[in-house]
Amino acid sequence: MNWNNNIQLKSFLDEKAELYENLEFIENDPIQIPHLFSRKEDIEIAGFLTAIIAWGQRKTIISNAKKLMKLMDDAPFDFLINHQDQDLKAFTRFVHRTFNSDDLLYFIYRLKWMYKEEGGLEGVFGESINSNNGNMLMAISQFKAHFFKLEHLKRSEKHLSDPEKGSSAKRINMFLRWMVRSDKKEVDFGLWTGIAPSSLYIPLDVHTGNVARQFDLISRKQNDRKALEELMINLREMDPIDPVKYDFALFGMGVNGEVFG
Repeated sequence: MNWNNNIQLKSFLDEKAELYENLEFIENDPIQIPHLFSRKEDIEIAGFLTAIIAWGQRKTIISNAKKLMKLMDDAPFDFLINHQDQDLKAFTRFVHRTFNSDDLLYFIYRLKWMYKEEGGLEGVFGESINSNNGNMLMAISQFKAHFFKLEHLKRSEKHLSDPEKGSSAKRINMFLRWMVRSDKKEVDFGLWTGIAPSSLYIPLDVHTGNVARQFDLISRKQNDRKALEELMINLREMDPIDPVKYDFALFGMGVNGEVFG
């Protein structure tokens, strides 16, 4: 399909974003895990841990995320704050691909410290964004450095991507979309009102990348930071206020096998 101008493409992608951002999207997506909860802190913690293991088949991601919530007594915030050492014994059996129990136990320990001493995930992310003048990719890098400031195994660091090392940081950008974007469509949560949706980056994966290239929104072959920055320049031209809404359009078309030439 030939697009006569950017206005025509914007109109098309607006329609697709509207089509795919709905409650049916939740049924087959990892975002269903934080949707199990109503308490802000539960949603944040469930969303963060689910996003951390969100690679591979969505069915497996969802299954393992549910197992993880069960290990936390389906009350992640209360578990984080009040658990005893003996409560962690069952966690030694948890594994999702290369994310194993050693990694998980550090994440549990670090999140507990964060919520008890540092204002929780929103507080730490907000501070990182403010200190980087709203630059989300730099804020993510700072967040990672802060997250691993306590004693940890070096191997665990790979489970938080670093844009400063060229990564598109897909999983953490997905988590941030969940927390920041409006909840009017009842898909994303809109919990973090102190962060502008305009500062978000799309969670670039194989589906969004392939469809974006069909529309010449990305010229680069790799799904890395440079490709993400190129994509966001184009998406922000179409919608400078909420550019990441196009994640629903690109991902939706990609996962459903829609092809455009």
